[in-house]
Amino acid sequence: MFTGLIREMATVQTYRNNELTLKASYVPKIGDSIAINGACLTVVKLQHGSFTVELSPETQAYIATENLKGKVHIEPAMQMGERFEGHIVQGHVDCLGEVTEIKDNGNSVDFFISIPEEHRRFLIPKGSVTVDGVSLTINEVTETGFRLTIIPHTMKESLFGSYTRGHKVNIETDMFARYIYHLFNPEKKASVSWADIDKIAALY
Repeated sequence: MFTGLIREMATVQTYRNNELTLKASYVPKIGDSIAINGACLTVVKLQHGSFTVELSPETQAYIATENLKGKVHIEPAMQMGERFEGHIVQGHVDCLGEVTEIKDNGNSVDFFISIPEEHRRFLIPKGSVTVDGVSLTINEVTETGFRLTIIPHTMKESLFGSYTRGHKVNIETDMFARYIYHLFNPEKKASVSWADIDKIAALY
């Protein structure tokens, strides 16, 4: 589990076949989970000042692999007892989004991002979304996606400052929105009753 708060921007050393090697200040252990641009990956090798993660074919099919160069966002998996900020992020990329418009407001920048229609149902005004691993608040749900307002600090400390129109980003919608939709989806043959919800809640 992650929070969507980026630890640092690592530098891509190599990306070949299914392995991505990154130079970073953070030193993980073999087997650690770490989010790279929002995708949860496993550390398989350690080198002096760098580490290597492995990408499955499934991951490569869902993320913007063209962005695995230069700088990338990294966030280690959250540990028990750490302060919880951002929102609950699984590191499971739902789809690719595309930056369609960037509007400079002086003390902030609005980013308009489009996503596929089947994922828009999980967007909620003032709800959460993860863009390339960054936990953000949706300011507005649009016909094609959503609008974000990015403050100068985030522009400086993340890759948002380098985004241009047409740039592809990894999107993870809010986990709770997906779960609720799945439970109450009227198109499902088997419906869930409030008694079922009570039973599930009683387990926790």
